[in-house]
Amino acid sequence: MADTSSLTLNVYKKGDLKTVIATGTDTDAKAIVKGLAPGTVVPDGDYVATHTDPAGTLTESDAKDVPGWTVPKQKAPAPTNLVVTPTADGATIAAGTTE
Repeated sequence: MADTSSLTLNVYKKGDLKTVIATGTDTDAKAIVKGLAPGTVVPDGDYVATHTDPAGTLTESDAKDVPGWTVPKQKAPAPTNLVVTPTADGATIAAGTTE
């Protein structure tokens, strides 16, 4: 396999190979796609990736489909500063302020 450590990894939205939406290198092993809502299901091939050579010796590679993924939903924060007020037959429980 060819050494790709000096190449730039570019990610594009499929159908728009003019606008790079994320870049990285194979060395740091990441190009970060941001701005997707939690729970978004990204199908296979919705994004494509290429390699470019910062030195300009090589032309841009053919685009390769990126495997799909699902953006994880985040958990709601746990309640804090719980306040309990006893009542005649139980209690009222409320989450207090963080101030």
